Amino acid sequence: MNSKEYLVTLNVPLSIEEEIVDCLLMLESEHGFSSFPVNSHDHRNEGLSLAEQVTGRQKKIRFQMYVPEQELAQLLDQLRADFSGSGIKYWVLPVVEDGVI
Repeated sequence: MNSKEYLVTLNVPLSIEEEIVDCLLMLESEHGFSSFPVNSHDHRNEGLSLAEQVTGRQKKIRFQMYVPEQELAQLLDQLRADFSGSGIKYWVLPVVEDGVI
């Protein structure tokens, strides 16, 4: 690993999955990204359907990608500009090590 990288995780509402895919493909770094379904659990019931309130979970899509330090601000700025108010939860972690085995 030559430069500092970060692992960016996004929990995205199902309704904007395709728009996020399009956005990430436009900004794609050399590593690409992964997506998979997740259940989101939160004590707040804001925006949940009755079924989601009863089960205590909401279906979302999680995206994860490695982002070089110099591209991180651009990615987050683009997401904020394009998806403000959409309810995307995100977090950023430094990558200590990565590779292929």
